[in-house]
Amino acid sequence: MAVKNKPNEISITRIYDAPVKAVWDAWVDPKQVAQWWGPRGFTLTTKSKDVRAGGNWIYTMHGPDGTDYPNVTLFHEVERYSLLVYDHGGSEDRPPMFRVTVRFTEAKGKTTMNMTMAFPTAEEAANTKKFIKMVGGNSTWDRLAEFLEKESSGQEKFVINRSFETSAEMMFEMWTDPKHFVKWLPPTGFEMKFLRADIKAGGSCFYVIKNGADTEMYGRIQYREITRPTRIVYTQQFCDEKENLSRHPMAPTWPASMLTTVTFNEEEDGLTRVTIVWEVDGQATPEEIATFKAEKPGMTQGWTGSFDKLEALIDSSKR
Repeated sequence: MAVKNKPNEISITRIYDAPVKAVWDAWVDPKQVAQWWGPRGFTLTTKSKDVRAGGNWIYTMHGPDGTDYPNVTLFHEVERYSLLVYDHGGSEDRPPMFRVTVRFTEAKGKTTMNMTMAFPTAEEAANTKKFIKMVGGNSTWDRLAEFLEKESSGQEKFVINRSFETSAEMMFEMWTDPKHFVKWLPPTGFEMKFLRADIKAGGSCFYVIKNGADTEMYGRIQYREITRPTRIVYTQQFCDEKENLSRHPMAPTWPASMLTTVTFNEEEDGLTRVTIVWEVDGQATPEEIATFKAEKPGMTQGWTGSFDKLEALIDSSKR
């Protein structure tokens, strides 16, 4: 059973489909960490990195708006392939904000990363948790998953996680009951209507999304796997009003078919973490792959808006 967090702590758990050596190297190698560290849209410049007890990592994060964020990390404990303990959030003229403990464990070729951020007070932890959500800070760990996948298989994937205050069973219902699904899935500002809904393994759905103005998009979902209450796998394509396959009406180089894998993992404190892996289904041209890669910030924004609506729907169901 998971240990309940202390009020002054924030914990994050991720499971990566990669051996622990690959995950560790992605953390400690300056060239690799530059490929994924920070929220989406951020880049990284490392001045120096000395991963040992007493060593420093001196780097600058560059925001998408051009703002620079200087950082100095001080390592307190380093156990190769298993443990990092360091102070984070400080710079040469600013004290660190919190202490981070990261543990890495491997089982059956996959690596579990357990991270705990310990703050001086519970109030600082709560404020930082809100800030992380606001700036999309947790996308750092999604970007790590994408980097590891690209390194191992060459596949370009999009990953996003979010934890909700509900059970895996309730979350499963939100994804498989049509009356719930249409309330939160469409992009912000759009409404969704099922023209046909058969949500089961081997089943399919046909839907339309409208924004109340002049935009109307049709699509089809085909379910490959549904395992209650932990996993859903489906493909999705754009269609016309007669369900003939078509292309994204506003992005003609968007891949013709996408594969979505959704998993639900119950965490401590009554939370369920939703993990979405989005990838091209079947063959795609280099231009389509480039479009998919370039749109990752937009995908994050789109899924975040849907997740916000899902969170509100779950909250309302508790009242």
